[in-house]
Amino acid sequence: QVQLVESGGGLVQAGGSLRLSCAVSGSSIFGINTMGWYRQAPGKQRELVAVVTSGSGTNYQDSVKGRFTISRDNAKNTVYLQMNSLKLEDTAVYYCYYRRVISGLEYWGQGTQVTVSS
Repeated sequence: QVQLVESGGGLVQAGGSLRLSCAVSGSSIFGINTMGWYRQAPGKQRELVAVVTSGSGTNYQDSVKGRFTISRDNAKNTVYLQMNSLKLEDTAVYYCYYRRVISGLEYWGQGTQVTVSS
């Protein structure tokens, strides 16, 4: 059974940094897939933050370009989101996402809270 477990969230002051991790179990990410991070703030729609494909392509939301970096370690079955220069508007629950391209199956983590304070 595929499970995604996020970690690394917490409280940080504006301008600070956090690194989120998402560990995948029940499926090898060596396959053809897309992994990414989404976030949802209270009262707002869930939005894409960043994605990385098994072919190493990446895409970022404009608001995080230059500040966030997504990466993956296939040997560890883990995807990361390095977040630098955090802003108040980055406050949200961050969700890990995993999609197997061939089957179309997709999975979500439980989410990890990121709170940026002034």
